[in-house]
Amino acid sequence: MRGPLGLGVVFLNVLLQQLGLPVPVVPTLLVAGAVAASGRLSGPALYALAVAACVMADSTWYTAGRRYGGRVMSLLCRVSLSPDSCVSQTQSAFERWGAGALLFAKFVPGLALIAPPLAGATRMQLPRFIVFSALGASLWVGAALAAGALLRTQIERLLPQAAQVGGTAALLLVLLIAAYIAYRWWERRRFLAALDMARISVEELRRQMDEGAAPVIVDVRSPTAQTLERHRIPGAVHVPVQDAARHLSELPRDREIILYCSCPNEASAAKVARLLMNHGFRRVRPLKGGLEAWIEAGHPVEAFALPAPGAADPPATPQPSS
Repeated sequence: MRGPLGLGVVFLNVLLQQLGLPVPVVPTLLVAGAVAASGRLSGPALYALAVAACVMADSTWYTAGRRYGGRVMSLLCRVSLSPDSCVSQTQSAFERWGAGALLFAKFVPGLALIAPPLAGATRMQLPRFIVFSALGASLWVGAALAAGALLRTQIERLLPQAAQVGGTAALLLVLLIAAYIAYRWWERRRFLAALDMARISVEELRRQMDEGAAPVIVDVRSPTAQTLERHRIPGAVHVPVQDAARHLSELPRDREIILYCSCPNEASAAKVARLLMNHGFRRVRPLKGGLEAWIEAGHPVEAFALPAPGAADPPATPQPSS
């Protein structure tokens, strides 16, 4: 790893990984940091190119999020190996830290890829996004390169051995990547299996509402998710997924409760449904397809005003049955 070619390899590796390809990048940065520490690679150029690759990838996803909104996050979460991160950690981080979440996003699996398009979808100003993206990338790249420099002696001992085994080392690396992806995919399947439960279709829910026997409808979307789609099913009460445990006493046990969200596989709704069932609620079902399916079916929605920043959500107040 020397000169312009080495810098180009690092830049391309970081760019592809930040765009979402499942390629390892931390080992590359560690080795690059060790090589730079030995003087065979320009440290400042290496650092600048790696940070630039991060900002370029982040800006691509930011633009996609700003243009296509929640559809980009939905797509990413459907193919993500960390669906639980998609539906909870990213939005929670943004609600708590705002743009500051970009400072540590790259250190958190799942958050790194979802944070930039979410920033775009929530209309964060581009200059503000670029600044925080660059700062976050600087911290992440700097940490990896510094670790490589500190481990320079150990890495330099390993490099000749890796060069000797050549193709064997490359094959081992491919096998390790495949094993990692397989493990994460298994975790994904296990997560989705835990959400497996009976759903209610949008047509069945609409029929119940038309017949005057509407169940309690609960919108479990996070405040951030609500900013992406400022409509809800008529009569729905808002109980954010992260606050569901605090609202258990406000939900009736003698009526059916239908929960909906706007995330793939109704993940947030299913998680709240599981929580309710664990606390003795028996008539609980997520809405199949969530709010997106309801809107696509042409059923009515109502607009609502978002609470002021920092304001507490009003308590859940289920409407009485007709």
